[in-house]
Amino acid sequence: MSSGVTWSFAAGSNLSTSTSIKAQKESKKNLNKFYKELRTLKTVNMAGRQFGDEGLFFLAESLAYNKSAEEVDFSGNAITAAGIEAFDGILQINTALKTLNLSGNAIGDEGAKCLSDILIENVGIQKLFLNSTNIGDEGAKAISDLLKKNKTIRIVQLSNNTIEYSGFASIADALLENNTLRSLYLNGNYGGPLGASSLAKGVVGNKSLRELHLHGNGFGNEGLRVLMSALSAHKGKITVLDIGNNNITSEGSLYVAEFIKVTKSLRWLSLYMDDVGDEGAEKVADALKQNKTISTMDFGGNNIHSRGVTAIAETLKENEVLTTLELSYNPIGPEGVKALCDVLKFNGKLQTLKLGWCQIGVSGAEFIADCLKYNTTLSTLDLRANGLGDDGAICLARSLKIINESLKSLDLGFNEIRDDGAFALAQALKANEDLAVTSLMLANNFFGKFGQVALTEARDHVYEMSGKEIDIYY
Repeated sequence: MSSGVTWSFAAGSNLSTSTSIKAQKESKKNLNKFYKELRTLKTVNMAGRQFGDEGLFFLAESLAYNKSAEEVDFSGNAITAAGIEAFDGILQINTALKTLNLSGNAIGDEGAKCLSDILIENVGIQKLFLNSTNIGDEGAKAISDLLKKNKTIRIVQLSNNTIEYSGFASIADALLENNTLRSLYLNGNYGGPLGASSLAKGVVGNKSLRELHLHGNGFGNEGLRVLMSALSAHKGKITVLDIGNNNITSEGSLYVAEFIKVTKSLRWLSLYMDDVGDEGAEKVADALKQNKTISTMDFGGNNIHSRGVTAIAETLKENEVLTTLELSYNPIGPEGVKALCDVLKFNGKLQTLKLGWCQIGVSGAEFIADCLKYNTTLSTLDLRANGLGDDGAICLARSLKIINESLKSLDLGFNEIRDDGAFALAQALKANEDLAVTSLMLANNFFGKFGQVALTEARDHVYEMSGKEIDIYY
């Protein structure tokens, strides 16, 4: 049972009255405990306690004139619009609280309006999290009105709500007046092409935004065209842009490529779960040759084959700023991973490479093993669900056994590795005294007790001989 719940029992149950009273006493006890935490701790996590509106009214009082609590998480507590009124008269005078998380509470538009009216006078809160709160266009307008007047909020999260075109237009209006907001999260809403176009008008006139998270809004190529045009003309310094899962095809990738060529500030770009394909990958890869700022690029789930990844690999010969490359969920196959590994042997600055669910097979593992003999930059490698089996694991272990002083984290989960493969990996850990690996993930494989014992003994041996700890996850 979740603590903090006020329990009620239906007629006909065999539970005694004393049991009900006991549960109520426990609920009050927990609320008193939370009240004390709010009074004394800087960070208070009350997520998922299900104390509801009544509990919030009791707890909110502790925030008045509170000088301790700086971060409070009230997410997932069955709070409704009525409960938000508990903050009235409290948050207006509280200056210590910096982060307020109300995600996962169905406060709806009415709750958003009530909260916005209260926070207009607040001068402390910098981070406001309202993800999955059933906020629609009217609620977005209320948040917009808040942002026009409040000058302290730096981060607003409104992901996974029901905000459509009108709500996006309201937020765009706020961006034209607000000069303090740094990060805006609108993932998983219903902006569509019109929402993207509306938001673009606000973006082009705002100089404070640094992060824009717009994953899963159905912008399509047309909406993306307008948004990318605005970002290209933007006078500010956007450093993070998430436009994944927006039905972007190879046509839309052209607009992305044009923006990549001109941006002087972007460091993190996600096209995760779009559909740019090989042609789109080639356009973006060509643009990355000219870019001097993007260090993280996410191409995951874009139907990219060996042709597309070959173009990306060629980019790495010239690009020296890209350090993280996500290619998971693309059917690049052995041929694609060969093209990548041929370049990574002696080129690029990649530190993190993710190739999960890429259909590389045992032959692909051979190319990677060969690459690891020469590469000196990769520290994190994700090879989950590639059908490596024992042969692939043995191949990789052979490479690790001989040399490699840079790889720290290796994920081989979901690869049908059995005892032979596990034993080979264990021997590699024991044999290479200079091996840098500190995290080996082997979840959802098929090895039994023999394999686990071998790996455990190898881990203990390494610790005994060098004092280095290796985390192995089964």
